Order: sequence, then structure tokens, then C-alpha cells
Amino acid sequence: MMVLGDSFTVGSGPVPAWRAYATQAARLLGWQPVIAGAGGTGFVNPGRVGRTFLDSFLAELAWRPEPDVLVISGGHNDRRWSPQRVRQAAAALLWQVKARWPRATTVLVGPMWMGRPPREAYGVRDALAEVAAREGVPFLDPMRQRWTAGRTRLVLPDRIHPTAEGHKVIGRWLAEALRQVA
Repeated sequence: MMVLGDSFTVGSGPVPAWRAYATQAARLLGWQPVIAGAGGTGFVNPGRVGRTFLDSFLAELAWRPEPDVLVISGGHNDRRWSPQRVRQAAAALLWQVKARWPRATTVLVGPMWMGRPPREAYGVRDALAEVAAREGVPFLDPMRQRWTAGRTRLVLPDRIHPTAEGHKVIGRWLAEALRQVA
């Protein structure tokens, strides 16, 4: 299982990649995880590292053997961009993935918010869901979850990123969802 994403995926603050939700999900499924991406990045947003998800895919994953499952997870950092730009960038990434790895099961996971998402996040989520439907890729919507409802121990003091316990909760959700679609 390969996972491409942002700080939720690669870990942030006191939570390293080996404790982030993507690794937690892989462990629950008995799969070997390969995690790629960087904090602050997105489909359109290059973040401080100066690369988008497509750039990270090409640099970190595309040269590797085809995985059974590729999870592309993000959009949180793209909320300042138009849904049209997000839609175009997500489609371009999926086309590259399909060209490199035609047999891999690719799953697109929308933006994650530990609390109530801002209005702009829904435009990103809807753009990604539309691309996934058009490209025949399963779409998982974490914005339907209320991760912190009555459970403040699941979010770091920045009120954005999950704690190690929050990552476990998200990892269980992702593992169950992947059992259904992968």
C-alpha cells in the first residue's frame, strides 16, 4: 500500500510518519506501507517544500514497482484555490497514476478536518468527488466524520492536526473503508 498526502498522512508535530493514520491503517490490514508527500502540500498547493501531490508522486513513488493499492489523501491545503483548479490538478495526477500503474487500485480520500470544516473545504471535497466519479476511482469522504465530537484528546493544540490517538481513530476508519473498496 502506498499513500500520498499532506501533514495528516506523513505526520506532523509530535506524531511521526510511523504513527500517522496511513501507517496505522496499513498495520491493521497487514499491508506494507510506503508513505510519500509533505506537510502543507496539496493537489494545487506546493506548500513550503515547493511541490504538489503530482510532483511528490513523480519524485517519491512513480519509479517504484506498481503497488496493489495507492491511496491519495488530501485537499486540506487546497481550500484557497478554486475548485476548478483542484479538479484539474487531481485529474492530471490520476491520469499519471493510471499511465504508470494501470492495475493498481487507486483510492482518493478527500480533505480531513478534525473539527468543523470551513465552507471552502466543501468545494474542494466536491471537486475531488467529481473527479473520482469521472475517473472510476473510489472516493472516501472523511468530512462526513466528526472525529472530535466530545473527544478533544484526538486533536493537537493547533486545533488542526490529530494526536497519536486521533491518528489511530482515523487509521481504523481508513482500514475499514479500504476493506470495502480495495
